[in-house]
Amino acid sequence: SGDLSRVYSASRSTPAGIGSSPTQPYSGKKSASQVSPSQSSGDFSHPVYKEIALANGHINRMSKEELRIKLAELKLDTRGVKDVMKKRLKSHYKKQKLMQSAAEGGPTDTYYDYICVVDFEATCEEDNPSDFLHEIIEFPMVLVNTHTLEIVDSFQEYVKPELNPQLSEFCVKLTGITQSMVDEADPFPAVLQRAVAWLQERELGTKYKYAILTDGAWDMSKFLNIQCRLSRIRYPHFAKKWINIRKSYGNFYKVPRTQTKLSTMLEKLGLKYEGRPHSGLDDSRNIARIALRMLQDGCQLRVNERMHAGQLLSVPSSAPVEGAPPPHNPHSRE
Repeated sequence: SGDLSRVYSASRSTPAGIGSSPTQPYSGKKSASQVSPSQSSGDFSHPVYKEIALANGHINRMSKEELRIKLAELKLDTRGVKDVMKKRLKSHYKKQKLMQSAAEGGPTDTYYDYICVVDFEATCEEDNPSDFLHEIIEFPMVLVNTHTLEIVDSFQEYVKPELNPQLSEFCVKLTGITQSMVDEADPFPAVLQRAVAWLQERELGTKYKYAILTDGAWDMSKFLNIQCRLSRIRYPHFAKKWINIRKSYGNFYKVPRTQTKLSTMLEKLGLKYEGRPHSGLDDSRNIARIALRMLQDGCQLRVNERMHAGQLLSVPSSAPVEGAPPPHNPHSRE
């Protein structure tokens, strides 16, 4: 790690160190690293990128213990496996150097002001037949402020299933949702209305840019899609695009898709699951903790999946970044 402390001196010719300088606070500016690929293409000849590459080379040669010592020196998180710590340190130096070289960068640090984590729980059997129609029985949302890097609010309601109102024993054991909880709940359209009102009250899509984030594609492409058909309402426009955190995590930390289960992502980041697994609200909170750690590690979470004409599609990273539209209640299907 001695090499690393010399990385990035003021001189362009020798890589040297901002190693011990504290992390700069959120400035409301956008650094060169945070410009979309189309905007920054052709800029990589700038000497700053050579310095970043040199720093990355030093970091790649560091042992796990050296990484931990350097992270501790910089007052950064020291938890996680070696690859996670490496990525954290590289992101820190890249951000520091680019903030120095591009003091006048543009708009905000992160594109979205808020990320809204959604993790539905749905009816299920021990061996679901392939044509099983899952109904949403828990509708949780956890709101993350991307500037303060905090969970700031949450919403949760249970939902009464109408097609199969009796929960299976397997479903009750898995989710912890009891028959009386759903019996006393409202059907999906009423719960969705209150969820929309909750998002509107927080001025998401109007005053603040936001995106929906899920753990995998199923919440939107399967559970919400099926539920809207069963409830005879149109699929809500604001939920047509989302961030699939499994894809983002796999791409950012360079791990195979098999290592992006919720429990594995937490473990690799040195975090422990908090709460009851398969409680929708607890799952959402833990997914939010992963999202926060990724933002701290320098990941730019971006919408990467969408629904179009009832089909699940990928959103390429080259697509222009957009926030979700203002939430509205969907119309009934004719």
